[in-house]
Amino acid sequence: MGLYERYLALRLRRHEGTPPDHVALVITERDLLEQGAYETLTEFFDWAFEYATRVTVYVSVLDAAAVPTLRRELEEIDAPREVAVRGPDDRTRADAPIQIGIGLGGKHEFTSAVRTLVDDVASGDLEPDEIDDEHVERHLVFPSEPDLVIKTGAERLSDFMIWQSVYSELYFTDVNWRDFRKRDFLRAVREFYNRSRRFGR
Repeated sequence: MGLYERYLALRLRRHEGTPPDHVALVITERDLLEQGAYETLTEFFDWAFEYATRVTVYVSVLDAAAVPTLRRELEEIDAPREVAVRGPDDRTRADAPIQIGIGLGGKHEFTSAVRTLVDDVASGDLEPDEIDDEHVERHLVFPSEPDLVIKTGAERLSDFMIWQSVYSELYFTDVNWRDFRKRDFLRAVREFYNRSRRFGR
């Protein structure tokens, strides 16, 4: 760790704020084509778990044909915690400390949850008036709400966790994934500490 990283880490340790318990990262399939991309991702996990207990990575995908290769690579990544990888067609809930979504858009995930609830109502297992936030969240693949969402390279989230991230703190950096370093992560955490979370209020 360089001198500047040590300085940032010391400032964060002395901060009275509450660290983000769930950190999310938004990258693209192109980011993972860069040399050293998976090594940086492994390092990111280590950085994040110094503060958080859960990490979610969303990989936006333009070419669906790339999903099987990405999935294989990400399932074999050298991670410090258990990893659950989900693709565009998965419906199985991801409860591991590290959750990775490949091309599983938030709109698609939410629509699938609503369809399941409609089926429950049609079968008589659920009354329409009983449906609340918790019912929706039970049918999401990634049910946990991130405290901090980090997006590298551009100021847009694409189709990332539209239900879960509604109250998340969003941090955009111009730094591309190939150049992302611990100092950039620590800056994001520092920004999180310095914000006053309102949770929609």
